[in-house]
Amino acid sequence: MNAELLARLRQITEEEKAILAGADTVDRGRYTSRKDFVIDSAKLLEKGKLVEIRPHTRFVHFPRHRHNYVELIYMCSGTTTHIINGADTVTLETGDLLFLNQAVYHEILPAARDDVAVNFIILPQFFDRSFAMLEQENVLRDFLVSTLSGESAFAGWLHIRAHDILPVHNLLENMIWTLLEDKRGVNVLNETTMGLLLLNLSQFAEDINRSGPDRRDENTVFSVLRYIEAHYKDGTLADIAARLHQPPYAVSRLLSCHTGQNFRQLLQQRKLQQAAYLLSHTPLPVEAILENIGYENSSYFYRRFRERYGCSPADYRRQQTAPRLKPDKPEKG
Repeated sequence: MNAELLARLRQITEEEKAILAGADTVDRGRYTSRKDFVIDSAKLLEKGKLVEIRPHTRFVHFPRHRHNYVELIYMCSGTTTHIINGADTVTLETGDLLFLNQAVYHEILPAARDDVAVNFIILPQFFDRSFAMLEQENVLRDFLVSTLSGESAFAGWLHIRAHDILPVHNLLENMIWTLLEDKRGVNVLNETTMGLLLLNLSQFAEDINRSGPDRRDENTVFSVLRYIEAHYKDGTLADIAARLHQPPYAVSRLLSCHTGQNFRQLLQQRKLQQAAYLLSHTPLPVEAILENIGYENSSYFYRRFRERYGCSPADYRRQQTAPRLKPDKPEKG
């Protein structure tokens, strides 16, 4: 991280001064007015803002709590240890990210002076532009969106080891700098930066939630989703199960549990997503698209496409390309 930026974030806050002076716990009044410890975005965000940052409070155990927003923690230097849902222990190292949705219970063990982390307080609507930027549908994108929005049966949190992913650090530092400078009129800039961040993270799914052997089920699910991304044309459950050294029925059961769909359904979904992308972004005829995605039965494809998108492939192409056409010039007179 930029040395000047890190120095600003390392400064002792007023809350931390009170802790160092003898306070043995965080001041809950800074975070919530409720009896149960749910950190309230209204306490941390100015009215009208969708995102804000604050340095993580060091020198004290941060007790079990939830948030009424999505939290992103970025480990700028040092380490912090997090206990999630009372069961999972995650240690963030320099460069790591931790996304938490609103359903997750969270506590943090005391951090030292040089353990510098930034907490992003993010209202769900802040992601609207970001998700729209993830233009091409795919099962990994859908999975990330559902996890962050709290609609997934999955863990509700994403731990990403990103210490060697330079674009991710550049984007995060840009957002931190912009928010620290409190520039006005930069909402679109920050929303776009978050979209670029998610685009980069979607390419590094192998680094998500790999914090220990107890995450085996989650690692398996991510491995299968990555496999489907790379092999949607001709992938099989037997092939990915063999690669994972697990029986096919076990892999299928895990997918159903965590995504609500089995392998065949996810593979079919990805084929249709790719077909939709090719229809709206290329002039390829439908027959060529069928070959590209590995569909041999055209009548089956047409039926499934209509079920998912509510129209035929030809109508879908017209609907998607029509907004790009320039409007006719108005007649003179």
